[in-house]
Amino acid sequence: MSRWDVLTNDPNVVWWAAGALALAVAIAAWVFLVPTRTLPLERRRYGVTADPSALTKATNASTTLIDKVLRRRGRLDSMAHSLDLAGIKRSVPEFIVLVGAAALVALAFGTVLGGMVLAIMLGGLAVAGGVLFVSVRASRRRADFADQLDDLVQLLGSNMRAGHSVLQGMDSVAHELEEPGASEIGRIVNQVRVGRDLGEAMDETAERMDSDDFRWIAQAIAIHRQVGGNLAEVMDTVGETIRERNQIRRQVKALAAEGKLSAYVLAALPFLVTLALLVLNPEYMGQLTESVVGYAMILMAFVLLAIGSFWLSKLVKIKF
Repeated sequence: MSRWDVLTNDPNVVWWAAGALALAVAIAAWVFLVPTRTLPLERRRYGVTADPSALTKATNASTTLIDKVLRRRGRLDSMAHSLDLAGIKRSVPEFIVLVGAAALVALAFGTVLGGMVLAIMLGGLAVAGGVLFVSVRASRRRADFADQLDDLVQLLGSNMRAGHSVLQGMDSVAHELEEPGASEIGRIVNQVRVGRDLGEAMDETAERMDSDDFRWIAQAIAIHRQVGGNLAEVMDTVGETIRERNQIRRQVKALAAEGKLSAYVLAALPFLVTLALLVLNPEYMGQLTESVVGYAMILMAFVLLAIGSFWLSKLVKIKF
């Protein structure tokens, strides 16, 4: 009997296929039959016609629905802040649609390979992977910003010696730095140009990037604006302190790298072993889904894994 005959005779695969077909019909009905409240482009701009494809219509309908749900629940701003912190240029509904599409592909792939358990596991991993991707991007962006601060202070001090104002100096720094420092400093300059206080804009950037070193820079500039003095010399002193802290931070990161790698391996090992057993010997793992005790053991394993992962993350994360 071929692999295809085995799959078509499996009731789980048949039900999943029927569910996928019903979902496709529902999406098509939503896109083509449900009227939209958005004014068409040809009515908003005379003489311009738009003929979007079915895929574009489905995407627009999905993102509009997700946007309404998130706004109703008050989650849109916080999720948009997370994407902005990670440097992701897509909107929140678009990112959710991408993660949802990846989860559906993982569900279908898991159903074909190993059945319901593998499908749920792969779908959950796809969603968790999207969340982890945003978190890792944000952490990496913060770390890159911290590594740029010594160059930022040095450039700002040089601009002060050249006779520029603080805002002019920061504008020049924004054009000379690389990402993410260029966009963050450029954000401060733009906010000040539209009327916001410089100290408030810098404090907000320090909070968003979670940088104590940048808080010192903001405090030094705020004190200089109140009492005066030679800001270039103050920037030199702050820059020297930041360079020493960055050197210590890099040493700590190198010493903690082995512990972090061990934590990653221990956290991923249960999922990799389960995936291998589901592919190589599905009957062995299938016994966990045949009774309430098996589901309780799966739930307990996830709880213990979450506790262990949290404990390991606290052990390898060193703050000073």
